[in-house]
Amino acid sequence: MSPVGPINALLGLNSNLMTSPKAFRPIYITSGIWQGAGWASIIYTAALSGVRQDLIEACNIDGASLWQQILNVDLPTIRPIMVVQFILSAGQIMSIGFEKALALQTDLNRAASEIIPTYVYRLGLQIGDYGYSTAVGLFNSIINVILLLTVNAVVKRLNEGEGL
Repeated sequence: MSPVGPINALLGLNSNLMTSPKAFRPIYITSGIWQGAGWASIIYTAALSGVRQDLIEACNIDGASLWQQILNVDLPTIRPIMVVQFILSAGQIMSIGFEKALALQTDLNRAASEIIPTYVYRLGLQIGDYGYSTAVGLFNSIINVILLLTVNAVVKRLNEGEGL
């Protein structure tokens, strides 16, 4: 199997990036951004459609620049959507895409690609250490709940007492 694919040809490389531990994180992060860009653009476009036109017209009449309009009209309008997106993103930090990490994981890049869910999967289902893998999964869930409560407290503090 030839390691020269379209990305390698574009970058001028002659190596298999999927087996390189150094390439795993950039591939994972870039694919995550690409994967979430469509949904985020739909959410934020829908939120921006709710901006009151009279506020935009008032900004134009007052001579506000585009940057001033974004800071003073657009961002305050979509702030609730940003808060919800932030809390939803924080809730996924500890689970970080088990399926994608497992699909991209090879024996050669395991040092960089091992995350808690793939570790729990490997321990529980491949090795058969059910007790330890359950304890690690439970610890992961507890940390996730603490993280969500912390994020909600921060959001309440930043959002004039309103959290989720």
